[in-house]
Amino acid sequence: MKRWIIGLALAVAVVRPAAAQPGLFDLHVHFHRGEESLRAYEAQLRADGLAVTGYGAMWFGGPNQAATGNPAAIRAGNDALLSLARKHPAMLPVATVHPYDGEAALAELTRVAGLGVKLLKIHAHTQRFDNADPRVLAVAKKAGDLGVVVLMDNANILPGDNEKLFNLALAAPKTKFIFAHMGALNFRFWNILKGARTAENLFGDNIYFDISATVAIVADSPIEDEFVWTIRNVGVEHVLLGSDYPQFSLKQNVDALNALPLTDAEKAKIAGENAAKLFGR
Repeated sequence: MKRWIIGLALAVAVVRPAAAQPGLFDLHVHFHRGEESLRAYEAQLRADGLAVTGYGAMWFGGPNQAATGNPAAIRAGNDALLSLARKHPAMLPVATVHPYDGEAALAELTRVAGLGVKLLKIHAHTQRFDNADPRVLAVAKKAGDLGVVVLMDNANILPGDNEKLFNLALAAPKTKFIFAHMGALNFRFWNILKGARTAENLFGDNIYFDISATVAIVADSPIEDEFVWTIRNVGVEHVLLGSDYPQFSLKQNVDALNALPLTDAEKAKIAGENAAKLFGR
């Protein structure tokens, strides 16, 4: 009996530290078809032998689903996602608005924040707006006032993408931004943050990145070392992992992250620890 108790105590001692470690978090998941997409995503995780502590799920997939001038459709889409999240606690619901809806966008943002939304996604390319438009800044500032993080596409599909997002973050220093894909193959621009942080009263350190899809493209490429250099210059604690499902699987991104010449501690931060800290999960 004594031997059994000692063995159990040793097992608990071994298990506890591992259980306390933040796990894998997928920040960037598109559920274009609601629960059907969720089931397909979970099936892919199981097939790939992956388990996540959580995932950020967004519903809109293009201009027809998140167009300006239709705030009622946006509200309905947000509500459907929130309803799904209530049934699936691992889901971090990612709401959306269209900045060009003006006061209606600000009202919807306020409403979903009151319902517990912590992350807003707006996408200049698919929603067809200009990141330099003052209405985008108004939404960003409102999100900051409400404690909502703003996730924005940064795949450099549009001209001036990096520069406009950088200036937006400077203009809304109380808002935390996550720039998805970290500039894609124009990621080198973001090394400017190493210099920006040295300028007094300029940069509030409010810029984060997800490296969804980009890491899968860059890993094992001629520019892999530059990508790692950029991750360290922007700050490893400001980088998060995502899949960009269904275009890429989480496994593709995890395998690519693991292939990078980063330390195990750095990979752990990117894989889940940073998201746990940012969203209090």
